[in-house]
Amino acid sequence: MRHGSVDYFRADGSPVHPHTVQLNAAGREQADAAGALFKQCGVRFDRVIVSGLNRTVETAERVLAASGQSLTLESMAALEEIRGGRLVDIPPDQVEAAFLGAFTQGVETQRFLGGESIGEMLDRVLPAFESVLARDDWSSLLLVLHGGVNRALLARAMTGGRAFFGRMEQLPACINIVDVDRSGDMVVRSVNLAPTQWLHQHESLTTMEKLLAQYLRLT
Repeated sequence: MRHGSVDYFRADGSPVHPHTVQLNAAGREQADAAGALFKQCGVRFDRVIVSGLNRTVETAERVLAASGQSLTLESMAALEEIRGGRLVDIPPDQVEAAFLGAFTQGVETQRFLGGESIGEMLDRVLPAFESVLARDDWSSLLLVLHGGVNRALLARAMTGGRAFFGRMEQLPACINIVDVDRSGDMVVRSVNLAPTQWLHQHESLTTMEKLLAQYLRLT
């Protein structure tokens, strides 16, 4: 899953640090809806892994509560979202490219908001993911992570190697379903299932396009 919806900017336009941002009202509703769906379908988890950032922890806790399950969350910092730089350091004429370039181009050298590059994110995320796949302590696993990280993991599942599907959108609290066999081979069954809007009927912009519009409106 991706974490539920959050507000990365305060009403005065100042950014909220990504390590502290919490779910907003819509994000809590989305997480609860995902949990209710798991309960309805009889899905039970052996393990739950989060990145450790507040928004993944809160999402996982709400999913488990709504699905009637009680599990201890395991945090893996290596699965944190791609790390951006400081917005104030981005020249005005480069803001749009800084917000949209990493996901639209998908090139490993492309930096996200002037910070970490896609390649640097893959260097830390993929080994951590492989270590999870190699474990024998789960049959049904819930990973609650981030839009950028999920794109990397889904690309790994679909290609069998190192890749990044920047244009594969991940709605807040969406569910992706992947089967893994004993050899580590994967089959992707479903991507970007959003229980609060199955047909994405309220969407016309990507997540990063929404953030860019919000940033430009508030600055």
